[in-house]
Amino acid sequence: MVGDRDLAHEILVRHGAVFADRPSLSPALRLLTSNQGSIITARYGPLWRVLRRNLATEILNPSRVRQWADTREWVLHVLLDKLRLAATAGDGVVVVKETFQYAMFSLLVFLCIGEKLEEAAVREIEAVQRDVVRFFGNFSVFEFTPKITRYLFRGRWNHLLQLRERQREIFLTLIRSRRQQKESGVPGENSFRYSYLDSLLDLEILEEKGRKLNDEEIIALFSEFVTTGTSTTTSALEWIMANVVKHPIVQERLAEEAVVLEGLRRHPSAQLPFPPATTHEISLGGYTIPKGTSVGFAVVKMHLDGEMWPDPLEFRPERFLPGGEGEGVDITGNKNIQMMPFGGGRRICPGMSLALLHLEFFVANLVGEFRWGAAGGGEVDLTEKIEVSAVMRNPPARAHLLPPLAAPTGAAAARASPPAVEY
Repeated sequence: MVGDRDLAHEILVRHGAVFADRPSLSPALRLLTSNQGSIITARYGPLWRVLRRNLATEILNPSRVRQWADTREWVLHVLLDKLRLAATAGDGVVVVKETFQYAMFSLLVFLCIGEKLEEAAVREIEAVQRDVVRFFGNFSVFEFTPKITRYLFRGRWNHLLQLRERQREIFLTLIRSRRQQKESGVPGENSFRYSYLDSLLDLEILEEKGRKLNDEEIIALFSEFVTTGTSTTTSALEWIMANVVKHPIVQERLAEEAVVLEGLRRHPSAQLPFPPATTHEISLGGYTIPKGTSVGFAVVKMHLDGEMWPDPLEFRPERFLPGGEGEGVDITGNKNIQMMPFGGGRRICPGMSLALLHLEFFVANLVGEFRWGAAGGGEVDLTEKIEVSAVMRNPPARAHLLPPLAAPTGAAAARASPPAVEY
């Protein structure tokens, strides 16, 4: 486990090609990723390059992201409406995580399939993906002697197969509908945007004689896109808003980018990022690292390094303002690693820019629309636990929403907002 920032930079950047592979996965994870056919899990090679390049150029390029501005506005209105309804029903008190999660799922599902789904359909996708994620902790038993463990834990294995089949049925319906629309040239009633699914249906693997992706591979990539984009962003948004509640002065002088960066520093979602593996043997720091060795990174240790971050446990967004120790921080890690909320090197999260855009957009508007306080005047519990990402140990996080003290500024003022409601 690497906790030194300089050594992490040497591994991920200076020797990035050596540490760009992935270890072999357990049978359970191979089943869910179409034999390591997702971007996160794929072995370092032609397939990974094609999949990552497709995501980066077809979906995450700046021009495409700008085209989705109205989609973000739509999801924002959905989120604010749900918060208002919950606040009205609960004397101003709301449980935020479920609302944040639904909003992010709605956004990521739209980016994936290019059309708005009814709430029931989004909830169905959300439910199956949540069940799959919850099952992650049970996967490890299948890593050793798979034939034996599948027999000993056959109830658990059968449950996984049932989850996979349920996931498959839901996603195949969407995939086949979109394929039919493309082939007929007649878009669906709510279809009006090029999507990630469209790019996958068009994709050809030239290194494999131009073959198309099969349905199982598309399902794995579909699942990866909506789940990783939702879980990490939801978790980060919840942590940021919890700190906004805990530190009311932040609302009075909110600088969205600084607040987001401090939230990611203090509570990185990917505290245990998917480990890279070596493509060949290498000598580093006086040690010989064999081919195929997995390397973990102690992200929290780096983010709480007192030499880099004075008073590292304190939530102080001003660190990232001019003159602060985090001014101009490079979160890609290319120059040096001060923090790595999205990983680093060749396997850095390709959706980093989109995640930052979404976080800044929603934080600005949430603070512009409401004044956030602690429910019942109580203390905000920021104790963590690790699931797929870092989450609150004692959910649900509850907040008391009031009309803002002043008119929205920044990103929140850039859109026409409905009138404030008294709670």
